[in-house]
Amino acid sequence: MRISIIIPAHNEEKFLQTCLVSFVSQSQPPEELIIVDDNSSDDTLKIATRFSQKYDWISVLQRKSTDEHIPGKKVVDTFNYGLKHTSSYDLIGKFDADIILPSNYFEQMRIHFQSNWKLGMCSGLLYIKKGEDWFYETIATKTHIRGPIKLYHKACFNKIEGLRPATGWDTVDTLLAKYHGFETFTDEHLKVKHLRPTGHGYSTKNYKAKGEALFKMRYSLPLAKIALLKMALQANSPKLYLQGVVSYLGAWFSGKKSFVTSNEGKFIRRLRWKGILNKIFNI
Repeated sequence: MRISIIIPAHNEEKFLQTCLVSFVSQSQPPEELIIVDDNSSDDTLKIATRFSQKYDWISVLQRKSTDEHIPGKKVVDTFNYGLKHTSSYDLIGKFDADIILPSNYFEQMRIHFQSNWKLGMCSGLLYIKKGEDWFYETIATKTHIRGPIKLYHKACFNKIEGLRPATGWDTVDTLLAKYHGFETFTDEHLKVKHLRPTGHGYSTKNYKAKGEALFKMRYSLPLAKIALLKMALQANSPKLYLQGVVSYLGAWFSGKKSFVTSNEGKFIRRLRWKGILNKIFNI
């Protein structure tokens, strides 16, 4: 199966070389790796170019954009810029520049997709360093495919109509994959090192965007409150919960356009309530 990976990169000189070493050390590397330098002011482009000169399956693109941080949208826009330059593929991936993959990562990904024709998305699990040891990054369940290591079957990627350029893109994609009958799978044996823990740089702007994203995914207000409370507890900031709720209500009253259709929204709400009830009653 042909694999094409796109890495959106903005000022990633601290991590990019280590990340790319893990790519070129794969037992079965992807057929194509596209690094999209998004307006970097450090040595990101220089590092990426050095690897592209040594490996013919690695290429580098430059994208000029605003320096403003737009949660969700900026990274997806950069990914989509790279997507326009891909060759033919069976599996398409959006990966981050701050990860280290185990050497058999893509070998195992091919096995998983080839052995299950219903599989739409697949990944390993993210681990962060605490002291001298690596621990699972607990901001999501071990069944959730995280944003830094998204890998899609082409049929699934096309069916969900690609990635939404806004906060929430890495949740709605999984929900829509399930709506369209695809399965998702995380391989617990594939431990991916996440060099920059999620949550660094969280801000008021991030959480306002998250509240709006939940509305666009057609979460009901009670569901949105539960999701925002969980996020705020993880960030240890009740203020962020309130900001998220206000943002959700603002999107509601202003009539923001949804990410999903009415039927997709009904499916998402049912799926979310089922998950919550399973956790409460262990059913």
